[in-house]
Amino acid sequence: MARAANASIYSPELLARKYGSRPVQALKRTLEILVALGSFALKLLLEQRNGMLDRNKRKRAAELRTIFTRLGPTFVKLGQGLSTRPDICPPEYLEELARLQDALPTFPDADAFSCIETELGVPLDSIFSSISPSPIAAASLGQVYKAQLKRSGQTVAVKVQRPGIEEAIGLDFYLIRGLGLLINKYVDIISSDVVALIDEFARRVYQELNYVQEGQNARKFKMLYADREDILVPDIFWNYTSGKVLTMDWVDGVKLNEQAAIESQGLKVLDLVNTGIQCSLRQLLEYGYFHADPHPGNLLATPEGKLAFLDFGMMSETPEEARSAIIGHVVHMVNRDYEAMARDYYALDFLSPDVDVAPIVPALRDFFDDALSYTVSELNFKTLVDGLGAVLYQYPFNVPAYYALILRSLTVLEGLALYADPNFKVLAASYPYFAKRLLTDPNPYLRDALIELLFKDGRFRWNRLENLLVQGRKDRDFSAKDALQPVLKLLLGPDGEELRTLVIKEAVRVTEAVVLCTVVDTYNSVPPFMRTLMFNGNGGGPLVMSATELESMIELRDQVFRIWGLLRSSENFDPALFQPILQVLQQPDARILGGRVVGGITQRLAARLLQQVLRTPAVPTSSL
Repeated sequence: MARAANASIYSPELLARKYGSRPVQALKRTLEILVALGSFALKLLLEQRNGMLDRNKRKRAAELRTIFTRLGPTFVKLGQGLSTRPDICPPEYLEELARLQDALPTFPDADAFSCIETELGVPLDSIFSSISPSPIAAASLGQVYKAQLKRSGQTVAVKVQRPGIEEAIGLDFYLIRGLGLLINKYVDIISSDVVALIDEFARRVYQELNYVQEGQNARKFKMLYADREDILVPDIFWNYTSGKVLTMDWVDGVKLNEQAAIESQGLKVLDLVNTGIQCSLRQLLEYGYFHADPHPGNLLATPEGKLAFLDFGMMSETPEEARSAIIGHVVHMVNRDYEAMARDYYALDFLSPDVDVAPIVPALRDFFDDALSYTVSELNFKTLVDGLGAVLYQYPFNVPAYYALILRSLTVLEGLALYADPNFKVLAASYPYFAKRLLTDPNPYLRDALIELLFKDGRFRWNRLENLLVQGRKDRDFSAKDALQPVLKLLLGPDGEELRTLVIKEAVRVTEAVVLCTVVDTYNSVPPFMRTLMFNGNGGGPLVMSATELESMIELRDQVFRIWGLLRSSENFDPALFQPILQVLQQPDARILGGRVVGGITQRLAARLLQQVLRTPAVPTSSL
């Protein structure tokens, strides 16, 4: 920490004072950017008019990469983001811009080695027994060497910061922020606070310049998420780390967008992407601490099939209230409860509490009724985000900076998956996690969301529960014990009267279905000649019931039995988990609940029996 005491932090006020007094430097940089990007745009326009656009794609893609590289780190960051977006850029551009992830121009090795010695305060040969004479990779903010520690013999990666990097990005962010101020003032179509988004991004980039902070980020990330055997996070060597030098474990691996190289090791890209999605969901919605820059250069497939996370400079956090609100928002979307969806935007901090959401509901209905004509497995995350964005622009929404980083993180992962499978859908891969959280999380907000999902118009939707269990079981952390106990606690709690009434009705309905279907099954197993004797000459069957009603009861019974089978076959299922449930059922409130269920069942079966007794016997007809 002492070595990082002088690390820079992002301050718009300091940048304004610094570059506001240097108008010539600011104007020169502005003209440099405008000339570079303007001339490129002009070439594209002329080629489009001449019908040469497709023929020159590869050439223009290489030219854009060169322009971004020449314009410096800020634009390299922009190019890295575009390199993971096949929905925006043609394949030729994706391939060229992907080279910005670790194939950037290097700075002199002598400068790098001098920086290491200055920062760590000791000669290079006293730290490393060997170090690569040239960098293994060059990133936007620094370059990486492969070395061997003199004391332990461990192979490490040594990242050294580019000289003069603060000056370069400081001027760019000063100019970009000025553009943001103009957009906020004069562009009405953009309702978000553009300056706030720029400030958040700039703050993250400046944090990347403090390598001690990055090391702490890596340590925290490893503690939270590397408990999974398929996730790898390198260790940091603190004795050889400072504000501008970072030393960590060396990781052998292949970038996640190099499909052929991954498959040559017997691995599958989609398996690794799914691992990344599940880890990202834990980051976003469990602990709220997430990697905000997961481009392919920062995600490696190891020979053992693990997904390695690198570069922890840009991290962000999801507010605790927003984590539950995001899951609840998905439930409300599936339920098409657009009023509840609109209210979610308060918890998500999209709207101030004084904004009336009533006018927003029709716009949400118009968009999602069309989007939800597809199943969840068919929904494309990027399409959903873009469509929702079109709704947001019409109303006084303010998209929080953390949410923009979440979208970037998930769209990057979906973009990586699209390399391997153009039909991949990140929402389909995410649904098991959402199902598991709904079934097992005791959070009151999620318990309410589960009830909304399972009950409608006073009836229990068994198909929804079955689907949640099927999907939830796909998540490795799903446990039947975790799914049962929070529900029971809610059911018997002081605020559960309304739910208890619904459960009593449903318990009566299910018990009736099981009993009557058992009677029907028994009747059908009896030989025909005995049926007539047993039912006093009535061959119409044991029950007064229409075929439709009987079919409905059989379907309900079979569905309940399937759900019970799903619970029994889940991992870590143990009949002993019902012991605390039985103890709960012995409590006074539970005995009252059980009595109400038994009373309801008795009334229904008595009514059925009375119908059976009073029905008119069938009159046999004689043949002539």
